[in-house]
Amino acid sequence: MLGDAPLRKALDASDNAIVMTNSAKRVVYINQGFTRLFGFQPEEMLGKLLSEVLLGPHSDPALLGSIRSKVSTQGEFHVETMLYSKSGQPRWVSMVINASPEASGGPGGSITVLTDITLTKMHEVLQTKVLEGMVNELPLPDLMALVCREVERIAPEVTASILAVDAQGCLRPLAAPGLPAAVCDALDGLPIGPKVGSCGTAAFRNAPVIVTDITTDPLWTDYRDLFAPTGLRACWSSPISNHQGKPVGTFAFYFREPRSPGALHHRLVEVCLHLCALAIERDSTHRRIHQLASFDTLTGLPNRAMFRSSAERALASLEHEERPGALLFLDLDRFKQINDTQGHAAGDALLCEVAARLTQCLRARDLIGRLSGDEFVLLLSECTTEQAVPMAQRILESIAQPLHINGQVHRPHASLGIAMFPDDGSNIDTLLLHADQAMHQAKSDHRHSLQLFSAEMNRRAQERASLERALQQALAERSLTLHYQPQVLSSSPDTLHGVEALARWHHPTWGMVPPSQFIAIAEEAGLIHTLTLWLLDEACRQLAAWRAAGHPVPCVAINLSGRSFHQPGLAQEIADALKQHGLRPGDVLLEITESVMMDARPVTLANIDTLHRQGFKLSLDDFGTGYSSLSYLHRLPISELKLDMAFVQDLTTSATARALTVSVLSIAHSLGMVVVAEGVETVGQQQWLQAHGCPVMQGYLFGKPLPPEDIEAWLGARSAAHNH
Repeated sequence: MLGDAPLRKALDASDNAIVMTNSAKRVVYINQGFTRLFGFQPEEMLGKLLSEVLLGPHSDPALLGSIRSKVSTQGEFHVETMLYSKSGQPRWVSMVINASPEASGGPGGSITVLTDITLTKMHEVLQTKVLEGMVNELPLPDLMALVCREVERIAPEVTASILAVDAQGCLRPLAAPGLPAAVCDALDGLPIGPKVGSCGTAAFRNAPVIVTDITTDPLWTDYRDLFAPTGLRACWSSPISNHQGKPVGTFAFYFREPRSPGALHHRLVEVCLHLCALAIERDSTHRRIHQLASFDTLTGLPNRAMFRSSAERALASLEHEERPGALLFLDLDRFKQINDTQGHAAGDALLCEVAARLTQCLRARDLIGRLSGDEFVLLLSECTTEQAVPMAQRILESIAQPLHINGQVHRPHASLGIAMFPDDGSNIDTLLLHADQAMHQAKSDHRHSLQLFSAEMNRRAQERASLERALQQALAERSLTLHYQPQVLSSSPDTLHGVEALARWHHPTWGMVPPSQFIAIAEEAGLIHTLTLWLLDEACRQLAAWRAAGHPVPCVAINLSGRSFHQPGLAQEIADALKQHGLRPGDVLLEITESVMMDARPVTLANIDTLHRQGFKLSLDDFGTGYSSLSYLHRLPISELKLDMAFVQDLTTSATARALTVSVLSIAHSLGMVVVAEGVETVGQQQWLQAHGCPVMQGYLFGKPLPPEDIEAWLGARSAAHNH
């Protein structure tokens, strides 16, 4: 057959495998391309069926039927399929079969041309499976195991392994289905280095390492005993690099005989390195996103969402086992002072140290998280109240150990609330709420202490929340009112010096809510500036109305919250309110507290300076009860001092109160300031103040806080008495 030597020579030179069969489908000719592709010599193929020789375990079982059907009916057939070489290695081929009857001068059977597409198909199959695995969110170890198994199917003589290199430069097995588990365990955590087998060395060098004989190569000196039972004799490892060129893993081929990798192995590795790098980087990105979404970036602790999710599972387990638990809610005391005085870097250092100390206090089964700012939360599993309290005390003591920040020694302190599972709550949200309430009670009672949750505490918290919501609504509807207390001249008690505007709140259900209660809530809830602006507008409106009606009210005193001075536009807001109602700066007296006077914030000082330049007068309320410094009286534009009622009440019984009051009057007189004595209730107090030159008095002796119409009546009565 094919006796034409030039034709035979031309067919043998072809890269394709060519086979001719007779009418009995037996091979009558193969070219050298067939021998190169499948390894069979002509004498091994002549007279045989192709299916007897080339089909293998993963070949298409329907292939023969398709060939017979297509060739008999159409005279030709084309398919891509997997066949096997003499050595048992799979080969993907493009198979084209054409009928070649004797009548046409052919062999009577068919001519088959087989083109090797193993590399193309290998790339296609591997890439498809790996990418499908990524799309289906297959875990990285499973994805890498898929790569190893696919490689071992294509090249049965290979045992593949894929190791990751962690951030600390240690090997972490990802997939090695052909290696014993004991070997993988021994490799886990092994530092890479210049003589750490093939894989550890390849990662260290960031270059491929070929070891043709493990038993003699010095790179394997410390590891050949580990691998001896496996029967593996050679290893070729290549680094898996990320987009920055940094090794993030290794891909290794092991062989059972001393040898170097062949061309197929090189092509396999080329394909797999890219896919492995893509999968590892994608997994790293996912873990980074999970880290950002689930953990606090500063302390590394679980964030609120992560803690809540873990706590829900832990509580479900406790409930199933009918075991108790304790939720500890911890807040640092005076943390803001660290940020304000030493900067946020110092505050961050403190938070990290507290996180570390809290973590050291926990047992393995406990949970911890950072909720926000300086708030931390801990869930103690299988913990009774009797166990939780001493544990909480140890935590507070641990936090309070000295800490050096920027060369200064600090003793951090915290307040801690405890809620018990299941008595104080059967779910994490309720426990967090109740432990938070207990923590605030601890902070209110005595800082650096702990407090167990109680039902009474919850009742008070619910009442406070209801008050806050109602106050928000009242401010929005402008349903609060102002009462005004007269201030009279000592020299002529029937003569009005001015009135002080005082907020009042009558709730339709609760009746009169004490100012001490709703103003404190406004401060805590961030509503105080809104309340201040309403009070300012309403007082200006009323003063303008009195003036228009001919009632001689000289001025109105308005209390300003210290927090309002933190608003950059406060001075302008005050000026706008007066302008809207046709008033001048001299028509209002702005009362501030000593905390405002001592506030060194630039925004506070700027507001005070602007108000002074605009002609407003400032009155210092409750003088002498705080931490006043006389230097502030000299430096700030204070025109009036209000002597606190605590001094006035004791004037007739306490020599100390009298001495201090005389001092205040003397200081004010020297600085040209007016003194208003608050809380004057008896004639004896009035007479003493008159005798010692106190210019203005205010108190129930002259009039309690009154609604606007009663002030008008008060003025009328005084005017009538004066005329008589």
